Amino acid sequence: MSKIIPFKAVRPASDKVALVSCRNYDDYSAAELAAWLNFNPYSFLHVINPAFAHVQKISLDKRFKGVALKYQDFKNEHIFEQEEKPVFYVYEIESKTQKFTGIIAGTSVEDYQNDVIKKHEDTLQYRVEMFKDYLHQTQFNTEPVLITYPDSVELNTWILLKKQSEPLYQFSTTTKEKHTLWKIETEHDINWLQEHFEAIPNLYIADGHHRSASAELLFEQDKHLNNKNLSYFMSFLIPESNVKIYEYNRIIRDLNGYSKLDFLEKLEENFIIKSKDQELWKPQDKFEFGMYLDGNFYALFYKKSNDETSILENLDAQILYDKVLNPILGIEDLRNDERIDYISGKQSITAIKQVVDEGEYEVGFMLFPSNINEIKDFADNNLIMPPKSTYIEPKFRNGLIVYEL
Repeated sequence: MSKIIPFKAVRPASDKVALVSCRNYDDYSAAELAAWLNFNPYSFLHVINPAFAHVQKISLDKRFKGVALKYQDFKNEHIFEQEEKPVFYVYEIESKTQKFTGIIAGTSVEDYQNDVIKKHEDTLQYRVEMFKDYLHQTQFNTEPVLITYPDSVELNTWILLKKQSEPLYQFSTTTKEKHTLWKIETEHDINWLQEHFEAIPNLYIADGHHRSASAELLFEQDKHLNNKNLSYFMSFLIPESNVKIYEYNRIIRDLNGYSKLDFLEKLEENFIIKSKDQELWKPQDKFEFGMYLDGNFYALFYKKSNDETSILENLDAQILYDKVLNPILGIEDLRNDERIDYISGKQSITAIKQVVDEGEYEVGFMLFPSNINEIKDFADNNLIMPPKSTYIEPKFRNGLIVYEL
């Protein structure tokens, strides 16, 4: 049984929403970030980067306090306004090639603790602690956890009906995305939606494992305050079929002392290798890998053993680690080894070709993306995917909906 709740959200004034909401802070180049901060006084980037005006480095504690103060300034200036009562939202993100539609709601920390909300990624404790401290200091969150639920004809029909009503927001961004938000506020609709989710046995985190873990840590730290909002965290719930899962491709700085010929010979122990010359070749199925080395593309077909029956052993990202990255290239720590970097599958493979041709990296590997069933298998069996196994969309805009603690 999955529990969701409406909440009294804080959100931008309707005439400013396109100016306020922004992408994730890390998505901006330094020049792009400076431009937005210089020329758009309404951007939520001013809230999450309060030291910009003084061009100075500050401690995390001071930064978090600065975020809280700047957020309060936005509220005092009526850039943000608060709902009068708890509500849900239907939210749609539409690009040239994709459309994502889901529900913004509060999800239960207790469900997270009891594995009703299931996970498939490991977390770094220092990141969990840091975001917990951020939440404690700022008392708000604007980055929902992306959670999937089983496809439901009944729920899809209900969402389509709600989309016929007048939206609360409808705006476009400079990335050519169209964003539409509908408020769900009647008692009948709220009760219907909660009852529908109560019939769903499990939800699955697609993206946001650190945020959900931080919410749990903050709840355990501050639960003596009897603050109901701490018992929930904001989530964007979408059907399983509506998530877009990309692979994370690997780029490696050197061949660990091997010559090209010796490296190819080592690969042949576990892969059938076919040269693709200058063809921009990508894997077409599981157990296939692309490789770019010394100006040429290669197709690598894994010689799968009948002994490899576990879910982990059959994951392409794990196969590449077990058969190539660790034993041949000497990479043990996928998170911290400076010899490896990652490029999401959303980018063209020409990005891999470019960085290898420029000489900073010596070889690139392309993977076939996982699917939602593979992710659920890991979660259902309490297994953890290797770091950087998936890049999942949609990505939520900062400053669009704020969940206050």
